[in-house]
Amino acid sequence: MTADFLLVPRPAVSPFAPPEATRLTVGFLPLTDCAPLVAAVVLGLDRRFGLTLELKRQPSWSALAEGLASGALDAAQALYTLPFDMTLGLSGPAVPTSILMGLNRNGQGVTLSSRLAEAGVSDGASLAAHLRRARTRPRFADTYPGGTHALWLRRWLLQHDISPTRDVEILTLPPPAMVDALKAGAIDGFCAGEPWHAVAIAQGAGFTAATSPAVWPDHPEKVLAVREDWLDAHPNAARALIATVLAACRELDALPYKTRLAELLASPDYLDLPAAAIAARLAGDYDDGRGRRWREPHPLLFHDGGAVNPPYWSDARWFLDEWRRWGWLPESVDADALARRVGRFALYAEVADVLGILAPASPWRLAGGPR
Repeated sequence: MTADFLLVPRPAVSPFAPPEATRLTVGFLPLTDCAPLVAAVVLGLDRRFGLTLELKRQPSWSALAEGLASGALDAAQALYTLPFDMTLGLSGPAVPTSILMGLNRNGQGVTLSSRLAEAGVSDGASLAAHLRRARTRPRFADTYPGGTHALWLRRWLLQHDISPTRDVEILTLPPPAMVDALKAGAIDGFCAGEPWHAVAIAQGAGFTAATSPAVWPDHPEKVLAVREDWLDAHPNAARALIATVLAACRELDALPYKTRLAELLASPDYLDLPAAAIAARLAGDYDDGRGRRWREPHPLLFHDGGAVNPPYWSDARWFLDEWRRWGWLPESVDADALARRVGRFALYAEVADVLGILAPASPWRLAGGPR
Protein backbone atom coordinates (compact mmCIF):
# COMPACT_ATOMS: atom_id res chain seq x y z
CA MET A 1 0.00 0.00 0.00
CA THR A 2 1.64 3.21 -1.18
CA ALA A 3 0.60 6.61 -2.43
CA ASP A 4 -0.27 4.88 -5.73
CA PHE A 5 -3.45 3.72 -4.02
CA LEU A 6 -4.76 7.24 -3.46
CA LEU A 7 -8.29 7.24 -4.83
CA VAL A 8 -9.32 10.87 -4.36
CA PRO A 9 -7.25 13.73 -5.84
CA ARG A 10 -5.44 15.86 -3.29
CA PRO A 11 -3.89 19.30 -3.58
CA ALA A 12 -0.12 19.20 -4.14
CA VAL A 13 0.24 22.42 -2.12
CA SER A 14 -1.34 22.81 1.32
CA PRO A 15 -4.24 25.30 1.37
CA PHE A 16 -3.43 26.21 4.98
CA ALA A 17 -0.99 28.71 6.45
CA PRO A 18 2.47 27.29 7.25
CA PRO A 19 2.38 25.24 10.45
CA GLU A 20 4.19 26.54 13.52
CA ALA A 21 5.81 23.11 13.90
CA THR A 22 6.35 20.67 11.06
CA ARG A 23 7.58 17.51 12.84
CA LEU A 24 4.93 16.09 15.13
CA THR A 25 5.19 13.04 17.37
CA VAL A 26 1.87 11.19 17.46
CA GLY A 27 1.05 8.38 19.87
CA PHE A 28 -1.07 5.33 19.10
CA LEU A 29 -1.92 1.92 20.52
CA PRO A 30 -1.61 -1.34 18.55
CA LEU A 31 -5.24 -1.47 17.47
CA THR A 32 -6.89 -1.78 14.07
CA ASP A 33 -8.45 1.64 14.50
CA CYS A 34 -5.05 3.34 14.51
CA ALA A 35 -5.27 2.91 10.72
CA PRO A 36 -5.90 6.61 9.90
CA LEU A 37 -2.60 7.61 11.48
CA VAL A 38 -0.70 4.85 9.72
CA ALA A 39 -2.33 5.65 6.37
CA ALA A 40 -1.56 9.36 6.80
CA VAL A 41 2.14 8.55 6.96
CA VAL A 42 2.32 5.73 4.41
CA LEU A 43 0.30 7.64 1.83
CA GLY A 44 2.37 10.78 2.38
CA LEU A 45 -0.65 12.86 3.31
CA ASP A 46 1.26 14.52 6.14
CA ARG A 47 3.80 15.89 3.66
CA ARG A 48 1.02 17.19 1.42
CA PHE A 49 -0.05 19.43 4.29
CA GLY A 50 3.44 20.52 5.34
CA LEU A 51 3.93 18.05 8.19
CA THR A 52 6.07 15.06 9.03
CA LEU A 53 4.36 12.72 11.47
CA GLU A 54 6.42 10.37 13.60
CA LEU A 55 4.21 7.62 14.99
CA LYS A 56 5.10 6.25 18.44
CA ARG A 57 3.46 3.04 19.64
CA GLN A 58 2.41 3.17 23.29
CA PRO A 59 2.02 0.20 25.65
CA SER A 60 -1.22 1.36 27.30
CA TRP A 61 -3.75 4.18 27.40
CA SER A 62 -2.24 5.33 30.69
CA ALA A 63 1.20 5.60 29.11
CA LEU A 64 -0.26 7.45 26.14
CA ALA A 65 -2.02 9.93 28.44
CA GLU A 66 1.22 10.51 30.34
CA GLY A 67 3.09 11.10 27.09
CA LEU A 68 0.51 13.58 25.87
CA ALA A 69 0.46 15.38 29.22
CA SER A 70 4.26 15.63 29.46
CA GLY A 71 4.73 16.89 25.91
CA ALA A 72 6.56 13.76 24.77
CA LEU A 73 3.66 13.39 22.33
CA ASP A 74 2.27 16.31 20.34
CA ALA A 75 -0.94 14.48 19.48
CA ALA A 76 -2.44 11.05 19.92
CA GLN A 77 -5.10 8.55 19.05
CA ALA A 78 -7.29 8.48 22.16
CA LEU A 79 -10.34 6.84 23.62
CA TYR A 80 -13.23 9.29 23.25
CA THR A 81 -13.37 9.88 27.00
CA LEU A 82 -9.64 10.24 27.65
CA PRO A 83 -9.45 14.01 26.86
CA PHE A 84 -12.21 14.63 29.41
CA ASP A 85 -10.38 12.55 31.99
CA MET A 86 -7.19 14.53 31.36
CA THR A 87 -8.96 17.91 31.40
CA LEU A 88 -10.59 17.17 34.76
CA GLY A 89 -7.52 15.46 36.22
CA LEU A 90 -9.44 12.33 37.19
CA SER A 91 -6.52 9.93 36.70
CA GLY A 92 -3.61 12.32 37.22
CA PRO A 93 -2.77 16.03 37.15
CA ALA A 94 -5.30 18.13 35.26
CA VAL A 95 -4.06 18.79 31.71
CA PRO A 96 -6.73 20.46 29.56
CA THR A 97 -6.98 18.45 26.35
CA SER A 98 -8.86 18.97 23.09
CA ILE A 99 -10.57 16.65 20.62
CA LEU A 100 -9.76 17.72 17.06
CA MET A 101 -11.85 15.07 15.27
CA GLY A 102 -13.22 11.55 15.46
CA LEU A 103 -11.12 8.73 14.00
CA ASN A 104 -13.58 5.88 13.74
CA ARG A 105 -16.80 4.29 14.85
CA ASN A 106 -17.63 0.69 15.85
CA GLY A 107 -14.95 -2.02 15.82
CA GLN A 108 -14.93 -3.03 19.50
CA GLY A 109 -16.33 -6.09 21.25
CA VAL A 110 -16.65 -8.42 24.22
CA THR A 111 -14.73 -11.69 24.36
CA LEU A 112 -15.47 -14.46 26.87
CA SER A 113 -13.07 -17.24 27.79
CA SER A 114 -13.02 -20.75 26.39
CA ARG A 115 -13.56 -21.93 29.98
CA LEU A 116 -16.92 -20.17 30.05
CA ALA A 117 -17.75 -21.70 26.67
CA GLU A 118 -17.04 -25.16 28.13
CA ALA A 119 -19.46 -24.29 30.96
CA GLY A 120 -22.21 -23.66 28.41
CA VAL A 121 -21.89 -19.88 28.01
CA SER A 122 -22.39 -18.65 24.45
CA ASP A 123 -23.80 -15.12 24.84
CA GLY A 124 -25.02 -12.59 27.38
CA ALA A 125 -28.18 -14.49 28.27
CA SER A 126 -26.35 -17.74 28.95
CA LEU A 127 -23.69 -15.82 30.89
CA ALA A 128 -26.43 -14.45 33.14
CA ALA A 129 -27.80 -17.96 33.68
CA HIS A 130 -24.31 -19.23 34.46
CA LEU A 131 -23.75 -16.49 37.01
CA ARG A 132 -26.94 -17.42 38.83
CA ARG A 133 -25.40 -20.86 39.40
CA ALA A 134 -21.78 -19.82 39.95
CA ARG A 135 -20.26 -19.57 43.41
CA THR A 136 -17.62 -17.01 42.43
CA ARG A 137 -17.76 -13.74 40.55
CA PRO A 138 -16.06 -13.79 37.13
CA ARG A 139 -13.39 -11.22 36.44
CA PHE A 140 -13.57 -8.99 33.38
CA ALA A 141 -11.19 -6.36 32.04
CA ASP A 142 -11.60 -3.03 30.27
CA THR A 143 -8.78 -0.88 28.93
CA TYR A 144 -8.87 2.39 30.92
CA PRO A 145 -10.82 3.69 33.93
CA GLY A 146 -13.86 5.52 32.55
CA GLY A 147 -12.84 4.67 28.98
CA THR A 148 -15.16 3.70 26.17
CA HIS A 149 -14.61 0.01 26.85
CA ALA A 150 -15.53 0.48 30.50
CA LEU A 151 -18.86 1.88 29.28
CA TRP A 152 -19.54 -0.64 26.51
CA LEU A 153 -18.83 -3.52 28.91
CA ARG A 154 -21.11 -2.17 31.62
CA ARG A 155 -23.90 -1.42 29.16
CA TRP A 156 -23.64 -4.92 27.66
CA LEU A 157 -23.78 -6.55 31.09
CA LEU A 158 -26.83 -4.49 32.06
CA GLN A 159 -28.59 -5.52 28.85
CA HIS A 160 -28.53 -9.05 30.27
CA ASP A 161 -29.51 -8.10 33.85
CA ILE A 162 -25.95 -8.58 35.09
CA SER A 163 -24.85 -5.99 37.62
CA PRO A 164 -21.37 -4.62 36.80
CA THR A 165 -20.84 -3.85 40.49
CA ARG A 166 -22.39 -6.85 42.26
CA ASP A 167 -22.20 -9.80 39.86
CA VAL A 168 -18.74 -9.39 38.32
CA GLU A 169 -15.37 -7.89 39.10
CA ILE A 170 -13.93 -5.42 36.55
CA LEU A 171 -10.28 -4.46 36.33
CA THR A 172 -8.16 -2.56 33.82
CA LEU A 173 -5.53 -4.00 31.47
CA PRO A 174 -3.78 -2.69 28.34
CA PRO A 175 -5.31 -4.10 25.14
CA PRO A 176 -2.19 -6.14 24.20
CA ALA A 177 -2.30 -7.88 27.61
CA MET A 178 -5.87 -9.14 27.27
CA VAL A 179 -5.32 -12.42 25.44
CA ASP A 180 -2.45 -13.60 27.64
CA ALA A 181 -4.50 -12.77 30.74
CA LEU A 182 -7.44 -14.72 29.31
CA LYS A 183 -5.26 -17.75 28.55
CA ALA A 184 -3.71 -17.63 32.03
CA GLY A 185 -7.10 -17.57 33.74
CA ALA A 186 -6.45 -14.14 35.25
CA ILE A 187 -9.65 -12.85 33.59
CA ASP A 188 -12.80 -14.49 32.23
CA GLY A 189 -13.54 -11.91 29.56
CA PHE A 190 -12.63 -8.50 28.25
CA CYS A 191 -13.87 -5.52 26.28
CA ALA A 192 -11.38 -3.88 23.93
CA GLY A 193 -10.79 -2.98 20.31
CA GLU A 194 -9.79 -5.20 17.43
CA PRO A 195 -7.77 -7.14 16.56
CA TRP A 196 -7.52 -8.57 20.08
CA HIS A 197 -10.83 -10.44 19.83
CA ALA A 198 -9.69 -12.11 16.63
CA VAL A 199 -6.34 -12.88 18.27
CA ALA A 200 -8.13 -14.52 21.21
CA ILE A 201 -10.00 -16.80 18.80
CA ALA A 202 -6.86 -17.63 16.81
CA GLN A 203 -5.06 -18.64 20.00
CA GLY A 204 -7.98 -20.68 21.34
CA ALA A 205 -8.39 -18.42 24.35
CA GLY A 206 -11.97 -17.27 23.87
CA PHE A 207 -14.89 -16.38 21.63
CA THR A 208 -16.70 -13.20 20.63
CA ALA A 209 -19.86 -12.82 22.69
CA ALA A 210 -20.85 -9.41 21.31
CA THR A 211 -19.67 -6.56 19.13
CA SER A 212 -19.95 -3.00 20.40
CA PRO A 213 -22.78 -2.00 18.01
CA ALA A 214 -24.96 -4.31 20.11
CA VAL A 215 -24.74 -1.51 22.67
CA TRP A 216 -24.74 1.52 20.35
CA PRO A 217 -24.89 1.00 16.58
CA ASP A 218 -22.39 3.29 14.83
CA HIS A 219 -21.03 4.61 18.10
CA PRO A 220 -18.08 7.05 18.23
CA GLU A 221 -14.90 5.44 19.53
CA LYS A 222 -11.39 6.90 19.05
CA VAL A 223 -10.47 10.56 18.55
CA LEU A 224 -7.48 12.68 17.61
CA ALA A 225 -6.39 14.58 20.73
CA VAL A 226 -3.91 17.34 21.57
CA ARG A 227 -3.23 19.37 24.68
CA GLU A 228 -5.18 22.62 24.85
CA ASP A 229 -2.01 24.69 25.33
CA TRP A 230 -0.40 22.97 22.33
CA LEU A 231 -3.43 23.86 20.22
CA ASP A 232 -3.32 27.48 21.37
CA ALA A 233 0.35 27.71 20.38
CA HIS A 234 0.02 25.76 17.10
CA PRO A 235 -3.31 26.62 15.46
CA ASN A 236 -1.98 26.23 11.90
CA ALA A 237 -0.25 22.94 12.72
CA ALA A 238 -3.53 21.74 14.21
CA ARG A 239 -5.37 22.61 10.98
CA ALA A 240 -2.75 20.75 8.95
CA LEU A 241 -2.97 17.77 11.30
CA ILE A 242 -6.77 17.61 11.03
CA ALA A 243 -6.53 17.87 7.25
CA THR A 244 -3.93 15.11 7.11
CA VAL A 245 -5.87 12.64 9.24
CA LEU A 246 -9.26 13.54 7.77
CA ALA A 247 -7.89 12.93 4.27
CA ALA A 248 -6.55 9.57 5.49
CA CYS A 249 -9.94 8.62 6.93
CA ARG A 250 -11.56 9.43 3.60
CA GLU A 251 -9.06 7.24 1.78
CA LEU A 252 -9.52 4.29 4.12
CA ASP A 253 -13.27 3.98 3.60
CA ALA A 254 -12.82 4.26 -0.17
CA LEU A 255 -9.93 1.83 -0.29
CA PRO A 256 -10.85 -1.58 -1.78
CA TYR A 257 -7.52 -3.09 -0.78
CA LYS A 258 -8.38 -4.04 2.82
CA THR A 259 -6.05 -7.04 2.68
CA ARG A 260 -3.16 -4.73 1.78
CA LEU A 261 -4.12 -2.41 4.63
CA ALA A 262 -4.15 -5.36 7.05
CA GLU A 263 -0.67 -6.35 5.90
CA LEU A 264 0.55 -2.81 6.53
CA LEU A 265 -0.98 -2.64 10.02
CA ALA A 266 0.50 -6.05 10.83
CA SER A 267 4.07 -4.79 10.43
CA PRO A 268 6.39 -4.64 13.46
CA ASP A 269 6.20 -0.84 13.48
CA TYR A 270 2.47 -0.88 14.15
CA LEU A 271 0.49 -3.88 15.47
CA ASP A 272 3.21 -6.53 15.08
CA LEU A 273 0.59 -9.27 14.59
CA PRO A 274 -0.36 -11.70 11.81
CA ALA A 275 -2.29 -9.95 9.04
CA ALA A 276 -4.87 -12.75 9.19
CA ALA A 277 -5.86 -11.55 12.67
CA ILE A 278 -6.65 -8.10 11.27
CA ALA A 279 -7.99 -8.51 7.73
CA ALA A 280 -11.39 -10.20 8.12
CA ARG A 281 -12.89 -7.93 10.75
CA LEU A 282 -11.35 -4.87 9.13
CA ALA A 283 -13.43 -5.83 6.09
CA GLY A 284 -16.54 -6.47 8.22
CA ASP A 285 -16.42 -10.29 8.09
CA TYR A 286 -16.87 -11.88 11.52
CA ASP A 287 -16.49 -15.37 12.98
CA ASP A 288 -17.31 -15.70 16.68
CA GLY A 289 -14.96 -18.66 17.18
CA ARG A 290 -17.86 -21.04 17.80
CA GLY A 291 -19.05 -21.55 14.24
CA ARG A 292 -21.24 -18.49 13.72
CA ARG A 293 -20.21 -16.24 10.82
CA TRP A 294 -21.78 -13.01 9.72
CA ARG A 295 -21.31 -9.78 7.83
CA GLU A 296 -21.31 -7.03 10.48
CA PRO A 297 -24.07 -4.51 9.64
CA HIS A 298 -22.25 -1.80 11.62
CA PRO A 299 -18.58 -2.33 10.67
CA LEU A 300 -15.50 -0.39 11.59
CA LEU A 301 -15.64 2.84 9.58
CA PHE A 302 -13.27 5.79 9.42
CA HIS A 303 -15.20 8.37 7.39
CA ASP A 304 -18.61 7.36 5.97
CA GLY A 305 -18.89 10.49 3.85
CA GLY A 306 -17.79 12.64 6.78
CA ALA A 307 -20.36 11.33 9.27
CA VAL A 308 -17.71 9.68 11.45
CA ASN A 309 -15.36 12.58 12.06
CA PRO A 310 -17.10 15.65 13.59
CA PRO A 311 -16.40 16.05 17.33
CA TYR A 312 -20.07 16.32 18.24
CA TRP A 313 -20.81 17.92 21.59
CA SER A 314 -23.87 15.68 21.89
CA ASP A 315 -21.66 12.58 21.75
CA ALA A 316 -19.52 14.06 24.49
CA ARG A 317 -22.62 14.69 26.58
CA TRP A 318 -23.67 11.05 26.29
CA PHE A 319 -20.31 9.88 27.62
CA LEU A 320 -20.35 12.47 30.40
CA ASP A 321 -23.88 11.50 31.38
CA GLU A 322 -22.73 7.87 31.59
CA TRP A 323 -19.86 8.96 33.81
CA ARG A 324 -22.33 10.72 36.06
CA ARG A 325 -24.49 7.59 36.14
CA TRP A 326 -21.55 5.58 37.49
CA GLY A 327 -20.40 8.27 39.91
CA TRP A 328 -17.26 9.13 37.93
CA LEU A 329 -18.14 12.76 37.07
CA PRO A 330 -18.04 15.28 39.92
CA GLU A 331 -21.44 16.86 40.48
CA SER A 332 -19.89 20.33 40.21
CA VAL A 333 -18.90 19.80 36.56
CA ASP A 334 -21.02 21.56 33.93
CA ALA A 335 -21.19 18.81 31.30
CA ASP A 336 -22.34 21.11 28.47
CA ALA A 337 -19.53 23.58 29.12
CA LEU A 338 -16.99 20.75 29.27
CA ALA A 339 -18.25 19.28 25.99
CA ARG A 340 -17.90 22.67 24.30
CA ARG A 341 -14.43 23.24 25.70
CA VAL A 342 -12.97 19.87 24.72
CA GLY A 343 -14.65 19.26 21.35
CA ARG A 344 -13.19 21.69 18.77
CA PHE A 345 -16.15 21.51 16.43
CA ALA A 346 -15.67 24.89 14.70
CA LEU A 347 -12.03 24.15 13.92
CA TYR A 348 -12.93 20.75 12.50
CA ALA A 349 -15.72 22.25 10.37
CA GLU A 350 -13.35 24.90 9.00
CA VAL A 351 -10.84 22.28 7.84
CA ALA A 352 -13.51 19.94 6.49
CA ASP A 353 -14.92 22.76 4.38
CA VAL A 354 -11.50 23.42 2.82
CA LEU A 355 -11.24 19.71 1.92
CA GLY A 356 -14.70 19.72 0.38
CA ILE A 357 -16.14 17.48 3.12
CA LEU A 358 -19.61 18.40 4.32
CA ALA A 359 -19.61 19.26 8.01
CA PRO A 360 -22.87 19.27 9.99
CA ALA A 361 -24.45 22.62 10.74
CA SER A 362 -24.74 21.88 14.45
CA PRO A 363 -22.47 20.18 16.99
CA TRP A 364 -25.59 18.68 18.56
CA ARG A 365 -26.86 15.69 16.61
CA LEU A 366 -30.20 14.01 17.25
CA ALA A 367 -29.60 10.66 15.53
CA GLY A 368 -27.89 7.74 17.20
CA GLY A 369 -27.50 6.63 20.76
CA PRO A 370 -27.25 3.38 22.67
CA ARG A 371 -29.84 0.62 22.59
